Amino acid sequence: MPRSLRLLLSLAVGLAVLLVSSPAQATSMVRVLRYDASRAAEFVSAVDQAAQIWNSSVANVRLVRGTPADFVMYADNGWPRALPTGLGRGRIWMGREATSQGYDPVRIAAHEMGHILGLPDRRTGRCSDLMSGSSAPVSCTNANPSSAERAEVDRNFAGATPQIEFGRLHVDR
Repeated sequence: MPRSLRLLLSLAVGLAVLLVSSPAQATSMVRVLRYDASRAAEFVSAVDQAAQIWNSSVANVRLVRGTPADFVMYADNGWPRALPTGLGRGRIWMGREATSQGYDPVRIAAHEMGHILGLPDRRTGRCSDLMSGSSAPVSCTNANPSSAERAEVDRNFAGATPQIEFGRLHVDR
């Protein structure tokens, strides 16, 4: 039997075993979103850290670096902002104006990714709420979404209607 056919058969058998042994996992699909951080300049590390935070926080979506990208990260001298064009798609600008004022770049990246994942700004002023953005003190470095934010993203990627307005620039200022 040719090697390619043996490989194909072993993959098919492995998939069948997986489906039989864990049917609950087989029905839960994880959506993979690719992001392009090549234009994020000095914020590339913060962007990658923020993606890992989201990956460890939610079950229905995974953020991975790659192209073609679902969303692109840029660095510029303005204020951070996001333009979600659809759930999991859009553009993010990591504005240097906020980091020069002392705001944490990882929190900024995670917050702006929250918009791409369907979360609106919520100006609660609490550091524990990632989507409170700049209404939290400059000293806030918490880049982790709250349990409510995590649950909302999982609902969004399970078919719920996101609370964010797509096609509108979201500037947290």
